[in-house]
Amino acid sequence: MSLLMVGCNHRAAGVEVREQLAFNGSQVGEALDRWQQTLPETELVLISTCNRVELYAATAGGEALGPDELAAAMLDYHGVARDSVNGQLTKLADRAVIAHLFHVAASLDSMVVGEPQILAQVKEAYQAAHELGTAGPVLHELFQTALHAARRVHNETDLHRHRVSIPSVAIADFASRVFERFDDKRVLVLGAGEMAEETLRYLKDAGARNIHVVNRNEQRGRELAEAWAGAYHPWNDLWEQLIAADLVIGATAAAEPVVGAAQFAERVAPRRHQRPLFMLDLAVPRDFDPAVGEEIGVYLYSLDDLQVACERNRRERAKALPAAEKILENEVDRYLAAAHHRAAAPVITGLRRNMEAPKQAELTRLFNKLPDLDDAARTEIERFADRLVNKLLHPPMESLRDASRDGPPHGLLDALRRLFHLDD
Repeated sequence: MSLLMVGCNHRAAGVEVREQLAFNGSQVGEALDRWQQTLPETELVLISTCNRVELYAATAGGEALGPDELAAAMLDYHGVARDSVNGQLTKLADRAVIAHLFHVAASLDSMVVGEPQILAQVKEAYQAAHELGTAGPVLHELFQTALHAARRVHNETDLHRHRVSIPSVAIADFASRVFERFDDKRVLVLGAGEMAEETLRYLKDAGARNIHVVNRNEQRGRELAEAWAGAYHPWNDLWEQLIAADLVIGATAAAEPVVGAAQFAERVAPRRHQRPLFMLDLAVPRDFDPAVGEEIGVYLYSLDDLQVACERNRRERAKALPAAEKILENEVDRYLAAAHHRAAAPVITGLRRNMEAPKQAELTRLFNKLPDLDDAARTEIERFADRLVNKLLHPPMESLRDASRDGPPHGLLDALRRLFHLDD
């Protein structure tokens, strides 16, 4: 079998190309089904995220399918012209495919190195292909090994322990200092932009369930609230919502603070009775007057606080990269060694079978000529025959093992097949 990968990612392709080639959930199944009809002997898995679109294929060695044909299948599905993606498609084969997938699953190829979301996305992509029947035994082994390698990186290095995106640091490194749990906390979001949405994603992962959105644009606010199973409140309910909240995210596009210190002290603080309030200001300019953080029970953090932590975490992550790379290199070598061994297994089985038949025939002939042999003598002769066969098989077996360390020993396998008539 040979492995191929064709696709685009944030490193080599602009967002315009990635958008043209992206597949939504229903399109993934439709495309895999279509390609299965046109490439019936090819195993396929399709990964499509906001930062990458990659089609993995395993083909029989004798097939004519190459990276250009695989790229054509992807482009033709979307009706994208070849010249519009010149130089922005990545094409890999065999070992390079294995190494790339392992780096993708372990988040070493992500825009934010070490962020954990990609592992779940790789797993979901494989599961979708498996359910559709387009991922056969070769891609099954490849993707399962990739997931195993990613888990080793996660468990054996500090790469994932140092978060580097603003929202992840805000929740995991700052909010967790104030609250031990989030499932019983009331979350209030001011604004409905990308930063607010990404922070909600981390809060949801941390267990937050009680989510409320206040936004000047009612339609956008309702859309964000509904997307996270929360409740929308009009802008004039801001002060009442601040009184009820446990955790507040400021992410508006206002030109000046929407929560002033004097207003907070007069309208909010007396009715909170010093209950802990975590305030996360992600807006530029700021949504919360810095003096609000001086109130008793208020824990206010700004983008400046978070960016310092992010930079520190980036430096710590960089220290973990060599160890992660070493783990992945080791896993690639182990995968290839196992694959090469599997390729040689039928020849090894054939060699043993071809020698076993004449051995048994000669033993039968000998025992017929020597009918007076006792059981002990017969056993010793059988052991001699077994040892002789093993010694005769040892040189070709050793040659196969040695050759498999550097790659599939196709030439040696073909020679052994011809010499010992193993074609059947």
